[in-house]
Amino acid sequence: MLYPLKFKPIYKTKVWGGDKIRRIKNDDSIPENCGESWEISGVQDDVSVVANGFLEGNTLQEVIEVYLDEVVGEKVLEEYGYEFPILLKIIDAKENLSVQVHPDDETAAELHNARGKTEAWYILDADADAKIIDGFNRDTTESELLQSIQDGNLENLLKYHNVKAGDFYFIPAGRVHGMCAGTAVVEIQETSDITYRIYDYNRGNRELHTQYAVDVIDYKKNDKSSIRFARTPDHSNQIVDCKYFTANYLPVMNSLLKEYSNIDSFVIYHCVHGQVTIKTDGGDEVLNEGETILIPACIDDVVLIPVKYSELLEIYMNKQ
Repeated sequence: MLYPLKFKPIYKTKVWGGDKIRRIKNDDSIPENCGESWEISGVQDDVSVVANGFLEGNTLQEVIEVYLDEVVGEKVLEEYGYEFPILLKIIDAKENLSVQVHPDDETAAELHNARGKTEAWYILDADADAKIIDGFNRDTTESELLQSIQDGNLENLLKYHNVKAGDFYFIPAGRVHGMCAGTAVVEIQETSDITYRIYDYNRGNRELHTQYAVDVIDYKKNDKSSIRFARTPDHSNQIVDCKYFTANYLPVMNSLLKEYSNIDSFVIYHCVHGQVTIKTDGGDEVLNEGETILIPACIDDVVLIPVKYSELLEIYMNKQ
Protein backbone atom coordinates (compact mmCIF):
# COMPACT_ATOMS: atom_id res chain seq x y z
CA MET A 1 0.00 0.00 0.00
CA LEU A 2 1.29 3.45 -0.88
CA TYR A 3 1.85 6.00 1.83
CA PRO A 4 2.79 9.70 2.17
CA LEU A 5 6.16 10.09 0.48
CA LYS A 6 8.99 12.32 1.66
CA PHE A 7 11.97 13.08 -0.56
CA LYS A 8 15.58 14.03 -0.04
CA PRO A 9 15.85 17.76 -0.83
CA ILE A 10 18.23 18.60 -3.67
CA TYR A 11 20.30 21.52 -2.42
CA LYS A 12 21.87 23.88 -4.94
CA THR A 13 24.62 26.27 -3.89
CA LYS A 14 24.42 29.63 -5.65
CA VAL A 15 26.61 32.74 -5.56
CA TRP A 16 23.46 34.63 -4.60
CA GLY A 17 22.32 32.10 -1.98
CA GLY A 18 22.11 32.88 1.72
CA ASP A 19 21.21 31.23 5.02
CA LYS A 20 17.40 31.52 4.97
CA ILE A 21 16.86 27.91 3.84
CA ARG A 22 19.01 26.72 6.75
CA ARG A 23 16.87 28.75 9.13
CA ILE A 24 13.56 27.79 7.53
CA LYS A 25 14.40 24.09 7.80
CA ASN A 26 16.31 24.48 11.09
CA ASP A 27 19.12 22.38 9.63
CA ASP A 28 22.76 23.46 9.94
CA SER A 29 23.90 20.63 7.65
CA ILE A 30 22.49 22.46 4.63
CA PRO A 31 25.37 23.87 2.54
CA GLU A 32 26.34 27.50 2.97
CA ASN A 33 25.11 29.87 0.26
CA CYS A 34 22.25 27.49 -0.52
CA GLY A 35 20.14 29.28 -3.08
CA GLU A 36 17.63 26.54 -3.85
CA SER A 37 16.16 23.46 -2.23
CA TRP A 38 14.37 21.33 -4.81
CA GLU A 39 11.71 19.66 -2.69
CA ILE A 40 9.93 17.57 -5.31
CA SER A 41 11.37 17.30 -8.80
CA GLY A 42 10.84 15.26 -11.94
CA VAL A 43 13.39 17.29 -13.92
CA GLN A 44 15.79 15.08 -15.86
CA ASP A 45 19.09 14.59 -13.97
CA ASP A 46 17.49 16.10 -10.85
CA VAL A 47 14.74 13.59 -10.06
CA SER A 48 13.78 13.39 -6.39
CA VAL A 49 14.65 10.29 -4.34
CA VAL A 50 12.28 8.87 -1.72
CA ALA A 51 13.52 9.35 1.86
CA ASN A 52 11.04 7.27 3.89
CA GLY A 53 9.30 3.89 4.03
CA PHE A 54 9.82 0.78 1.92
CA LEU A 55 10.33 2.83 -1.25
CA GLU A 56 13.30 4.71 0.24
CA GLY A 57 16.10 5.07 -2.31
CA ASN A 58 13.82 4.85 -5.34
CA THR A 59 13.43 7.88 -7.58
CA LEU A 60 10.06 9.54 -8.05
CA GLN A 61 10.10 8.45 -11.69
CA GLU A 62 10.73 4.83 -10.72
CA VAL A 63 7.81 4.94 -8.28
CA ILE A 64 5.51 6.32 -11.00
CA GLU A 65 6.70 3.65 -13.47
CA VAL A 66 5.65 0.92 -11.02
CA TYR A 67 2.51 2.39 -9.45
CA LEU A 68 1.33 4.54 -12.38
CA ASP A 69 -1.98 6.33 -11.73
CA GLU A 70 -1.95 5.25 -8.07
CA VAL A 71 0.73 7.92 -7.61
CA VAL A 72 -0.37 10.75 -9.89
CA GLY A 73 -3.94 10.04 -11.00
CA GLU A 74 -5.33 8.71 -14.28
CA LYS A 75 -5.62 11.97 -16.20
CA VAL A 76 -2.24 13.24 -15.04
CA LEU A 77 -0.63 9.97 -16.14
CA GLU A 78 -2.33 10.19 -19.54
CA GLU A 79 -0.99 13.71 -20.11
CA TYR A 80 2.46 13.55 -18.52
CA GLY A 81 3.45 9.88 -18.55
CA TYR A 82 6.23 9.06 -16.11
CA GLU A 83 7.30 12.70 -15.78
CA PHE A 84 6.07 14.26 -12.55
CA PRO A 85 4.33 17.51 -13.61
CA ILE A 86 5.21 19.90 -10.76
CA LEU A 87 8.55 21.18 -9.53
CA LEU A 88 8.46 22.59 -6.01
CA LYS A 89 11.43 24.62 -4.72
CA ILE A 90 12.44 26.87 -1.86
CA ILE A 91 14.54 29.77 -3.17
CA ASP A 92 16.66 32.15 -1.08
CA ALA A 93 17.87 35.31 -2.82
CA LYS A 94 20.55 36.98 -0.67
CA GLU A 95 21.35 39.10 -3.73
CA ASN A 96 19.25 40.17 -6.72
CA LEU A 97 18.51 37.33 -9.10
CA SER A 98 18.66 37.99 -12.82
CA VAL A 99 15.66 39.49 -14.59
CA GLN A 100 14.24 36.65 -16.65
CA VAL A 101 11.32 35.22 -18.56
CA HIS A 102 10.14 31.70 -19.37
CA PRO A 103 8.63 30.42 -22.63
CA ASP A 104 5.18 28.89 -22.91
CA ASP A 105 4.67 25.20 -23.62
CA GLU A 106 4.52 25.57 -27.40
CA THR A 107 7.76 27.55 -27.69
CA ALA A 108 9.60 25.35 -25.20
CA ALA A 109 8.53 22.21 -27.06
CA GLU A 110 9.59 23.62 -30.42
CA LEU A 111 12.98 25.01 -29.35
CA HIS A 112 14.01 22.83 -26.43
CA ASN A 113 11.89 19.68 -26.50
CA ALA A 114 10.75 20.67 -23.02
CA ARG A 115 7.77 22.13 -21.20
CA GLY A 116 7.26 25.83 -20.63
CA LYS A 117 7.20 27.42 -17.24
CA THR A 118 4.26 29.03 -15.53
CA GLU A 119 5.02 29.48 -11.85
CA ALA A 120 3.85 30.99 -8.56
CA TRP A 121 5.63 32.33 -5.48
CA TYR A 122 4.55 32.15 -1.86
CA ILE A 123 6.73 34.59 0.09
CA LEU A 124 8.25 32.74 3.04
CA ASP A 125 10.55 35.43 4.38
CA ALA A 126 11.34 38.99 3.36
CA ASP A 127 13.71 41.61 4.71
CA ALA A 128 12.18 44.99 5.53
CA ASP A 129 12.92 46.48 2.09
CA ALA A 130 12.62 43.30 0.02
CA LYS A 131 11.02 43.48 -3.43
CA ILE A 132 10.17 41.33 -6.40
CA ILE A 133 9.84 42.21 -10.09
CA ASP A 134 6.54 41.25 -11.71
CA GLY A 135 6.18 42.46 -15.31
CA PHE A 136 6.39 45.99 -16.73
CA ASN A 137 5.17 49.21 -15.13
CA ARG A 138 3.83 50.41 -18.50
CA ASP A 139 3.17 49.05 -21.97
CA THR A 140 6.45 48.72 -23.79
CA THR A 141 7.86 47.32 -27.04
CA GLU A 142 10.65 45.04 -28.12
CA SER A 143 12.74 47.97 -29.34
CA GLU A 144 12.28 49.86 -26.05
CA LEU A 145 13.26 46.77 -24.12
CA LEU A 146 16.41 46.17 -26.17
CA GLN A 147 17.43 49.81 -25.92
CA SER A 148 16.96 49.81 -22.14
CA ILE A 149 19.10 46.67 -21.83
CA GLN A 150 21.80 48.24 -23.99
CA ASP A 151 21.72 51.43 -21.92
CA GLY A 152 21.75 49.52 -18.65
CA ASN A 153 18.51 50.99 -17.34
CA LEU A 154 16.00 48.19 -17.82
CA GLU A 155 15.01 48.69 -14.17
CA ASN A 156 13.10 51.83 -15.20
CA LEU A 157 10.62 49.67 -17.15
CA LEU A 158 10.03 47.06 -14.46
CA LYS A 159 7.21 46.79 -11.98
CA TYR A 160 8.45 46.35 -8.42
CA HIS A 161 6.39 45.11 -5.46
CA ASN A 162 7.35 45.43 -1.82
CA VAL A 163 6.76 41.99 -0.34
CA LYS A 164 6.15 40.42 3.05
CA ALA A 165 5.79 36.87 4.32
CA GLY A 166 2.45 35.35 3.27
CA ASP A 167 2.14 37.22 -0.04
CA PHE A 168 1.45 35.17 -3.18
CA TYR A 169 2.29 36.03 -6.80
CA PHE A 170 1.24 34.19 -9.95
CA ILE A 171 3.72 34.47 -12.84
CA PRO A 172 2.51 33.10 -16.18
CA ALA A 173 4.93 32.16 -18.95
CA GLY A 174 5.95 35.28 -20.86
CA ARG A 175 6.01 37.65 -17.90
CA VAL A 176 9.34 39.29 -17.09
CA HIS A 177 10.15 38.76 -13.41
CA GLY A 178 12.85 38.51 -10.79
CA MET A 179 13.49 38.10 -7.08
CA CYS A 180 15.38 40.89 -5.36
CA ALA A 181 17.77 40.67 -2.44
CA GLY A 182 16.37 39.60 0.93
CA THR A 183 13.53 37.39 -0.31
CA ALA A 184 12.82 33.68 0.21
CA VAL A 185 9.93 31.94 -1.54
CA VAL A 186 8.27 28.62 -2.16
CA GLU A 187 8.10 28.32 -5.93
CA ILE A 188 5.43 26.14 -7.54
CA GLN A 189 6.02 25.58 -11.25
CA GLU A 190 5.71 23.34 -14.23
CA THR A 191 8.40 20.70 -14.51
CA SER A 192 10.85 22.71 -16.58
CA ASP A 193 14.27 24.26 -16.19
CA ILE A 194 14.09 26.60 -19.20
CA THR A 195 15.00 30.18 -18.27
CA TYR A 196 15.87 33.13 -20.51
CA ARG A 197 17.97 35.72 -18.67
CA ILE A 198 17.63 39.20 -20.11
CA TYR A 199 19.42 41.34 -17.50
CA ASP A 200 21.93 40.50 -14.78
CA TYR A 201 22.56 43.93 -13.20
CA ASN A 202 25.60 44.48 -15.43
CA ARG A 203 27.50 41.78 -13.55
CA GLY A 204 28.66 40.35 -16.86
CA ASN A 205 29.44 36.88 -15.58
CA ARG A 206 26.52 34.89 -16.99
CA GLU A 207 25.11 34.35 -20.46
CA LEU A 208 22.04 36.33 -21.45
CA HIS A 209 19.34 34.89 -23.72
CA THR A 210 17.84 38.07 -25.14
CA GLN A 211 17.46 36.65 -28.64
CA TYR A 212 15.07 33.98 -27.32
CA ALA A 213 13.38 36.20 -24.73
CA VAL A 214 12.14 38.96 -27.02
CA ASP A 215 9.87 36.51 -28.89
CA VAL A 216 8.08 35.22 -25.79
CA ILE A 217 7.74 38.32 -23.60
CA ASP A 218 4.35 39.83 -22.80
CA TYR A 219 5.04 43.56 -23.36
CA LYS A 220 1.82 44.83 -21.78
CA LYS A 221 1.76 46.62 -18.44
CA ASN A 222 1.04 44.29 -15.55
CA ASP A 223 -1.86 45.72 -13.54
CA LYS A 224 -2.00 42.79 -11.14
CA SER A 225 -0.54 42.72 -7.65
CA SER A 226 -0.27 39.96 -5.06
CA ILE A 227 -3.22 37.58 -5.00
CA ARG A 228 -5.65 38.19 -2.16
CA PHE A 229 -7.04 35.04 -0.60
CA ALA A 230 -9.06 33.97 2.43
CA ARG A 231 -7.26 32.57 5.47
CA THR A 232 -10.10 30.64 7.12
CA PRO A 233 -8.73 28.09 9.65
CA ASP A 234 -9.21 24.37 8.96
CA HIS A 235 -10.26 25.09 5.40
CA SER A 236 -8.61 24.89 1.97
CA ASN A 237 -8.55 28.53 0.87
CA GLN A 238 -7.97 28.64 -2.89
CA ILE A 239 -5.22 30.96 -4.05
CA VAL A 240 -4.82 30.03 -7.70
CA ASP A 241 -6.37 27.45 -10.02
CA CYS A 242 -4.75 27.12 -13.45
CA LYS A 243 -4.20 24.31 -15.95
CA TYR A 244 -0.81 23.51 -14.42
CA PHE A 245 -1.64 23.43 -10.71
CA THR A 246 -4.12 24.40 -8.03
CA ALA A 247 -2.65 25.99 -4.89
CA ASN A 248 -4.53 26.45 -1.63
CA TYR A 249 -3.64 27.99 1.72
CA LEU A 250 -4.56 25.58 4.52
CA PRO A 251 -4.18 26.78 8.12
CA VAL A 252 -4.65 23.92 10.58
CA MET A 253 -5.80 24.67 14.14
CA ASN A 254 -7.65 21.44 14.96
CA SER A 255 -7.60 17.84 13.86
CA LEU A 256 -8.87 17.91 10.28
CA LEU A 257 -10.08 15.23 7.86
CA LYS A 258 -9.32 15.96 4.21
CA GLU A 259 -11.17 13.87 1.62
CA TYR A 260 -9.66 13.71 -1.88
CA SER A 261 -11.89 11.13 -3.60
CA ASN A 262 -13.27 13.90 -5.83
CA ILE A 263 -9.90 14.84 -7.37
CA ASP A 264 -7.97 12.61 -9.75
CA SER A 265 -4.56 13.80 -8.59
CA PHE A 266 -1.74 13.50 -6.10
CA VAL A 267 -1.63 16.17 -3.37
CA ILE A 268 1.48 18.01 -2.18
CA TYR A 269 1.69 19.58 1.27
CA HIS A 270 4.40 22.08 2.08
CA CYS A 271 4.55 23.24 5.69
CA VAL A 272 5.29 26.97 5.82
CA HIS A 273 4.72 27.18 9.56
CA GLY A 274 4.30 24.78 12.46
CA GLN A 275 4.25 20.98 12.51
CA VAL A 276 1.53 18.45 11.64
CA THR A 277 1.09 14.72 11.90
CA ILE A 278 -0.34 13.23 8.70
CA LYS A 279 -2.39 10.06 9.19
CA THR A 280 -3.48 7.79 6.33
CA ASP A 281 -4.34 4.12 5.92
CA GLY A 282 -0.86 3.71 4.44
CA GLY A 283 0.92 5.10 7.50
CA ASP A 284 1.67 8.21 9.51
CA GLU A 285 4.29 10.89 8.94
CA VAL A 286 5.26 14.08 10.74
CA LEU A 287 5.64 17.14 8.52
CA ASN A 288 7.91 19.79 9.98
CA GLU A 289 8.25 23.44 9.05
CA GLY A 290 10.07 23.75 5.73
CA GLU A 291 9.29 20.16 4.70
CA THR A 292 7.27 18.81 1.77
CA ILE A 293 5.33 15.57 1.39
CA LEU A 294 3.50 13.87 -1.48
CA ILE A 295 0.14 12.19 -0.90
CA PRO A 296 -0.34 9.61 -3.69
CA ALA A 297 -3.55 9.84 -5.70
CA CYS A 298 -4.81 6.47 -4.39
CA ILE A 299 -5.09 7.88 -0.85
CA ASP A 300 -8.54 9.43 -0.47
CA ASP A 301 -8.61 10.29 3.24
CA VAL A 302 -5.95 12.24 5.12
CA VAL A 303 -6.16 13.33 8.75
CA LEU A 304 -4.07 16.37 9.68
CA ILE A 305 -3.28 16.72 13.39
CA PRO A 306 -1.44 19.92 14.27
CA VAL A 307 1.25 19.58 16.91
CA LYS A 308 0.84 23.35 17.10
CA TYR A 309 -0.94 25.87 14.90
CA SER A 310 0.31 25.17 11.39
CA GLU A 311 0.04 26.61 7.90
CA LEU A 312 0.27 24.43 4.81
CA LEU A 313 0.32 24.97 1.09
CA GLU A 314 -1.91 22.35 -0.55
CA ILE A 315 -1.13 21.72 -4.21
CA TYR A 316 -2.64 19.38 -6.78
CA MET A 317 -3.65 19.09 -10.43
CA ASN A 318 -7.25 20.03 -11.28
CA LYS A 319 -7.87 17.70 -14.24
CA GLN A 320 -11.63 17.20 -14.02
